[in-house]
Amino acid sequence: MDVRAAILSALTLVLYALHQDVWNWRTAHPLLFGFLPIGLTYHAVYTLAAAAWMALLVKLAWPAHLDDDGEPRA
Repeated sequence: MDVRAAILSALTLVLYALHQDVWNWRTAHPLLFGFLPIGLTYHAVYTLAAAAWMALLVKLAWPAHLDDDGEPRA
């Protein structure tokens, strides 16, 4: 495994670990915008971060041979 793949894998594991937000389990306060519990806010932000991370992984780590259809390009 090259260094780039190792770094991307490690950061993916960090993002996975951040999904387990044990620090927000016992409280609903503070409320964001007066109605949104902190745990739900955390997961909304986490979802956006995970989507951005997946887009970055596709851009940086997608195997080029999967896009090759065998036809010469013009």
